[in-house]
Amino acid sequence: MLRYLTAGESHGKYLSGIIEGFPSNVPIDVDKINADLKRRQMGYGRGDRMKIEQDRIEILSGVRNSKTLGSPIAFLIQNRDYKNWEKYMDPIKIEDNSRKVTRPRPGHADLCGAVKYNFADIRNVLERSSARETAVRVAIGSIVKQLTDYFYIDVMSHVTAIGNVSLEKNIWDVEKIKDADKSPVRCINKNTEDKMINEIEKAKKAGDSLGGAFEIHITGVPIGLGSYVHWDRKLDAKLAYSLMSIQGIKAVEIGEGFGSSRLKGSEMHDEIFYNPKKGYHRETNRAGGIEGGMSNGENIVIRCYMKPIPTLHKPLQSIDIETKESFIATVERSDTCAVPSASVVGEMVAITVIADEFLRKYGGDSLEEITKRWKE
Repeated sequence: MLRYLTAGESHGKYLSGIIEGFPSNVPIDVDKINADLKRRQMGYGRGDRMKIEQDRIEILSGVRNSKTLGSPIAFLIQNRDYKNWEKYMDPIKIEDNSRKVTRPRPGHADLCGAVKYNFADIRNVLERSSARETAVRVAIGSIVKQLTDYFYIDVMSHVTAIGNVSLEKNIWDVEKIKDADKSPVRCINKNTEDKMINEIEKAKKAGDSLGGAFEIHITGVPIGLGSYVHWDRKLDAKLAYSLMSIQGIKAVEIGEGFGSSRLKGSEMHDEIFYNPKKGYHRETNRAGGIEGGMSNGENIVIRCYMKPIPTLHKPLQSIDIETKESFIATVERSDTCAVPSASVVGEMVAITVIADEFLRKYGGDSLEEITKRWKE
């Protein structure tokens, strides 16, 4: 079983992660991990924080001579901005409490977290609930991807909507989707890209923020990952659960998703074919690669919907938790739109779920053992 933990605050000294259950003898290329961390930081609409941070992984354990050991992999990502926050965020003694937050932002974890954990300072909530945490999950996914690459499983994503601007039709051409990083908004249609950039600029000038949607495609997934036997082993349930845990994601659909409720059965379900070269296959993929909680051998297609970022430069009405008086909410440095970045995070979260299920099916302690079972 592949498990991981993340730790760290947005303006703390480091972010950290631990991966457990990862097999031995998998070659690890740190440059690939750092490249994925850089992809997460890109995207039109990001804030000034991304000008400060240059995320790079520092592996502490579980890897020797660029190969995994089968023991827990621990790593750090430095928060370069910590030098500007040390007197406010020191774990042992805070020298300056002027960054105390008492006015929660609507739409954020601020108020619920402060009530749940009995905090007088909302900074204790927002530092951990921040999407800065996703840098760790990108690093984890990038490590995992170096395992799934051996078995020809690939993951990619592209942005399909920002605000009221969206692609006019679904594009499921994986060769085009692989080029998404060439776009500042990770949109593979130039005309739509220009409209998205204009939409972000308008929101920025208005002191507002934008959400949107992105699509994840996973190719090369063998038949039978997941299970119909138990509710918590269903692959679509595990993917939705994990993707909904990404900060700001409010909905997830697989294949036709929401649209399937409007189709007749004869229009929705993918007919089954067989030939000796392809084996079992489909001519359509409205199921999005998953049937009965299991992968069916077709590409897995997932769409995620992200709400607008709750931090606004023209803040909404709120309450001061100390005085109970009405005030406008706190303003923290933030992005105007983080959908392009979230799409990269989504890739890494999704491939981690796929890798976990792959190891359940073909499991072994070493890369060699897994490869042997996969080939049988």
